[in-house]
Amino acid sequence: MKFQNTVAALATAGLATAHGHGHAHAHKRATETEIVSVPGPVVYDFVVLDPAKANGPQSITIEEACAGLANHELEWLDSAVAAACPSSSTTTAKPTSTTTSAPTTTATVAPAILQETSAPTSSTTTTTKAAAPTKSSSSSSSSGAKGLTANFPDGEIDCGDFPSDYGAIALDYLGLGGYSGIQYVTIFDDLVSDIVTAVTGDECHHGAMCSYGATGQSVGGLECKLDNKLYLTNTKHKQLCIPGVGGVHVKNKMSHDVAVCRTDYPGTESETVPLSASPGTVHDLTCPNGDDYFFWEGKVTSAQYYVNPKGVSTEKACQWGDGTEPIGNWAPINLGVGYTKNGKFLSIFPNTPTTTETLDFNVKLEGDNLSDECRYEDGKFYDSKGPISGNSGCTVGVTSGKAYYVFYD
Repeated sequence: MKFQNTVAALATAGLATAHGHGHAHAHKRATETEIVSVPGPVVYDFVVLDPAKANGPQSITIEEACAGLANHELEWLDSAVAAACPSSSTTTAKPTSTTTSAPTTTATVAPAILQETSAPTSSTTTTTKAAAPTKSSSSSSSSGAKGLTANFPDGEIDCGDFPSDYGAIALDYLGLGGYSGIQYVTIFDDLVSDIVTAVTGDECHHGAMCSYGATGQSVGGLECKLDNKLYLTNTKHKQLCIPGVGGVHVKNKMSHDVAVCRTDYPGTESETVPLSASPGTVHDLTCPNGDDYFFWEGKVTSAQYYVNPKGVSTEKACQWGDGTEPIGNWAPINLGVGYTKNGKFLSIFPNTPTTTETLDFNVKLEGDNLSDECRYEDGKFYDSKGPISGNSGCTVGVTSGKAYYVFYD
């Protein structure tokens, strides 16, 4: 049901009572809404719309609203208002009525109501957004980064200034102000109740988690808080980039470039972190330390890479695809790279069930101390015993020394 008669009463943020299920909705934002950047924090007023009650919208405090969202007693009327519930670690001003001078924006009104008066979402003129320009915290080049060992200054850099001076490399072609991914989140008592993924043209602003590409690995991205400043999310490290445990490389023995795209994780989980493997060269491939990296439900996580057909640029390959070409998330082959106290674990496996396409070159693992053979050749997977049953891929352990993913014709 759409509450068309509640537009005037919605102030700046709308909530609806939950419908008895145990999860909150996280819908994609309506792309025709516009976010207006203004000086100072945005003040949010909350109202609850309960169709079972005839007394109309009921005002509640920010604490009641965020607690209700976190406990799944409330849900957003349609689409989450990303910055309305900041992290409990951030000082939050008490909400005031909409008659104050604090400006509001159309993006903070529930999108279901906006859709009643806007052009249809099928129109490309209303859904297409211009790419957000990258404003760097200092001059830098996308061909390399400086300041990799410099400590990141929490709370000093504006969210709109991409932190290239601390090792991050701007990915301007994604249209996210240089970031590899942006998520607008609702956080209460360190629990995330809603996640809205940014689209091309969106920016890193308060309430957002902003991840980045680098010469090493991202260690949790950056949080843009209500003061519109960037803060580290991984308290174990003071730098934006760390190299992982090292010892894993890509060797390209062909005459064409190969785009290797890492999943933005933890983050949007799109394969937007690029590595261009040039002909005749060896490149480092990040192997995260599973004992000191991101844990999902208490479990160790690793890195995943997508290997694209030869000759495709990282700008084209390392972003979410639509399946019309075997690139990006539709690339034929994945690489898995992980580490625990027992050593490194490296794998080559097909990108199924997403695609059944065959890569137009071969991939094998070479190294000093590999537990077995592992190669992908002419569309088939092999270990030391021969073809692998089910053609499901192969994994090897590496106890010491270096290991190479070799690309060859």
